[in-house]
Amino acid sequence: MEKILLDTALRVDTPEGCQIELRLAGPVARARAWLLDLLIRFAVFFLAALILGWFGKIGGGIFLILWFALEWLYPVVFEVLWQATPGKRVFKLAVVHEDGRPLSWSTSFIRNTLRFMDFFPFFYGIGLASILLTRHGQRLGDLAAGTVVVYREPRPAPAPMAQGIRAEAPAIFLTADEQRAVIEYGLRAPLMNEERAIELAECAQPLCQHMEGSTARDKLLRIGHYLRGGA
Repeated sequence: MEKILLDTALRVDTPEGCQIELRLAGPVARARAWLLDLLIRFAVFFLAALILGWFGKIGGGIFLILWFALEWLYPVVFEVLWQATPGKRVFKLAVVHEDGRPLSWSTSFIRNTLRFMDFFPFFYGIGLASILLTRHGQRLGDLAAGTVVVYREPRPAPAPMAQGIRAEAPAIFLTADEQRAVIEYGLRAPLMNEERAIELAECAQPLCQHMEGSTARDKLLRIGHYLRGGA
């Protein structure tokens, strides 16, 4: 029987040849975030009931609209704009696609619409079973939308230039977009495997003056260093 880990990793290969690792959140971390979100919504419900109760039927109608928004729009809005509800954000969790991309409105809507199925037979029984039994810890809504809940990792600092690489001015004129592309290459090349870094550098002709292999890669790195203000 395959061993199921409460917190494990999902490795994703990007089109640039880099590999990113998403740390999947287990049921305990997700339960804490869910409970905090529940308390937040309950506090808003309680305050709204106290205030709107003074306005009779009109207040009751507004309360129903607020209930709908907090129950169904609360997770969707926060997941799309923040990648996490306030509860998840406090515990450093985020909801993303299985390939690491941020959620779209349609994806988040699908994910949260199926929450009622996860609740059966009682108190998220199906949802918990699905998290424990699926490879990437996904409840039914996650499976339908292709999403995962991961730990929000701090944004890494840009990769430093390799020691000994000098700056070199480009031999041709570069537009602003081309300069940004070369700078981005210099920042990300240390994170790529060597074959992918060389392949991308060889595509930058005639900037690399028809060089090949590591020679083209090093030249593009020198130009990127120059564009970043290197000496």
